[in-house]
Amino acid sequence: MQCSWKSMVLLALASIAIQYTAIRTFSTKPFSLLCSVGLAPTGHAVSSHTPSSYSFSLPSYNASKRTHILILATTRSGSSFVGQLFNQHPEVFYLFEPLYHVQLALLPRLAQSRNLAERRVMLGAARDLLRSLYHCHLSSLESYIRPRPVNHSTDKLFRRGASRSLCSFPVCQAPLSSEEQNLVLADEGECVRRCGPLNVSLATDACRAKRHAAIKTVRIPQISDLRALIEDPRLNLKVVQLVRDPRGILASRIETFRDTYRLWRLWRATGHRPHNLDLGQINTVCEDFLRSVSVGLARPAWLRGRYKLLRYEDLARFPLQKTRELYSFLGLVLDHSVEDWIINNTRGSSDLSSRQKFTTVRDSAANAENWRVKLSFDMVVYTQTVCQPVLELLGYKTVFHPRELRNLSHSLVEDRTFLPFF
Repeated sequence: MQCSWKSMVLLALASIAIQYTAIRTFSTKPFSLLCSVGLAPTGHAVSSHTPSSYSFSLPSYNASKRTHILILATTRSGSSFVGQLFNQHPEVFYLFEPLYHVQLALLPRLAQSRNLAERRVMLGAARDLLRSLYHCHLSSLESYIRPRPVNHSTDKLFRRGASRSLCSFPVCQAPLSSEEQNLVLADEGECVRRCGPLNVSLATDACRAKRHAAIKTVRIPQISDLRALIEDPRLNLKVVQLVRDPRGILASRIETFRDTYRLWRLWRATGHRPHNLDLGQINTVCEDFLRSVSVGLARPAWLRGRYKLLRYEDLARFPLQKTRELYSFLGLVLDHSVEDWIINNTRGSSDLSSRQKFTTVRDSAANAENWRVKLSFDMVVYTQTVCQPVLELLGYKTVFHPRELRNLSHSLVEDRTFLPFF
């Protein structure tokens, strides 16, 4: 009887364990299976549907899984604006161009170099640093900051004020009133002035306290350069590749980087192209776009569920809608603070935008194609000739006459929807 009694107890315990496992499985598996049913949209990667008709199933938000976001862009393509779509979210730790320090330490003249080998010198270091930053090992960044931080403290972090997390308590330990805190978050210079040197250890703690992390960079040429990070199962990395009409990028760079693009301005002013003009500046943009976007739209297995192509012009015309689509792709909940920021920062004055070259306050719809009144027709013809393959791939229309260029009532952006794939 004693042996039989023990057997009964063991059987009862086993039965309880089996029932518990069944309940857990039933309560979790069906939901994850339902999420996976609609992951792969049908049709091609590029659809002719207008943005307003865009609809497909996406993964649901998973609060327990940290999502890492990389905004892959080039200079003057609207990347600062896209970065703010995540910087404004209370659960996202955002870093603005941390790879600036890698470039400055390893290859200071990278931006002026068109040598492929030179451009890739820093990629290994850049990937290692990104991996560390996503794991909140911010001390890895100290090796590249010049002068080197002392006791994990520095006032040399590039554009620190562009990150709310680095300008808020507890990273910013200055006693600030609510009015002063709002000023610090609105003005990069005020953040640096009022918050004092950045304590990297406190920044690390702030990173770990957030559910997600987002990084913006214009220093990675192509999506294929990120494959090792995207395939890392520990990162859960998703890439948003931001593109813009190369003609718009050129016009913005001419206004912003006046010394570097001095000869382009001379061409615009005189109507004569200087014989020593550096044409490679725009050629490189189009070559990188073409290679990178071609890889993304080819739907390789390693990018499944990890890649979304976003045109700046679509975001400028439909900021709220495109931001909702972006957050859905990432599996994040769109916070009302992000929506409020979009409303307040896409209805600004075009005059204000022209005076403040790094501001994110724009009349976004008007800004999307204002390059058409800033470039001469000859400059446009040259640019669209060398960039024709990427213009066609991304849905940007070619102009053939000066009147067509200046007729702003006729958009040069085709209605296309670029769908991610799952």
